[in-house]
Amino acid sequence: MKTRVVSALLMVPLAAFVFFGGIPLLLMAFGIGAMAMSEFAEGFTKIGVKSYKLVGLLCLSLLYVIYGHMLWSGMPVSHYAAYLMFWFFIVIASGLLLMLFTKDHNIANGPIIMLSVFYIGFLSSHVVLIDHLDQDGTLIWLALLTAFGTDTFAYLIGVRFGKRKLCPALSPKKTMEGALGGLAGSVLLCTSFGLLIMPDIVIHCALIGLLGSLFAQMGDLVASAFKRKMGIKDYGNLIPGHGGVLDRFDSILFTLPVVYYYATLIIFR
Repeated sequence: MKTRVVSALLMVPLAAFVFFGGIPLLLMAFGIGAMAMSEFAEGFTKIGVKSYKLVGLLCLSLLYVIYGHMLWSGMPVSHYAAYLMFWFFIVIASGLLLMLFTKDHNIANGPIIMLSVFYIGFLSSHVVLIDHLDQDGTLIWLALLTAFGTDTFAYLIGVRFGKRKLCPALSPKKTMEGALGGLAGSVLLCTSFGLLIMPDIVIHCALIGLLGSLFAQMGDLVASAFKRKMGIKDYGNLIPGHGGVLDRFDSILFTLPVVYYYATLIIFR
């Protein structure tokens, strides 16, 4: 518990970037995404798959250049659809060409780059899209609340009442009781946040808490599945009690898109 408290305190400075939004938030998201992608690539080296970090970093940089121009222009995301489709093409082409121009011609090299960029880089970049959609950053807090709330309540309830294993093949410590506790905790936190900050859409806040928690737990299990295949316990050791950057933010990779697409398709449609 002590290490979890310490790691939570280390996350506090990140709240300042969410508060300021705009370019500071964009730079923070880029930095976290780049570090998480590096950890992900290192994990694959454990099983003999080479991941070309520079290619992944260049692809991520191009995405954030597009986002930076979008923030500078103030135009909606829809005006940048062609640029984003071009970016998808560049990532796919880069991954496929790696199979042709590397010495070993390993067909795993290309897909791993594409997976790294899309799974970590693109999903995490939704924090910038949410900020651009809702420029006071309120919706970002919902994404953070549902991710960290799910993790915290799942741990507390699981330790106290957990008996039935949720997915022992991937994460033997997770329990059904913990998962339900995380779900309830997320809904409670998001509903309370909605009542205090956004009472006009409190029902949507509760639904985001519900959906976000489900996806947060799936994101956690996805990251665990990769670690199992890589034969590692943690992606890194940067954050006490949690391992690396990706270990701390694996669930947020899934909650950010949930919040963004829920907002664009339902709240602001």
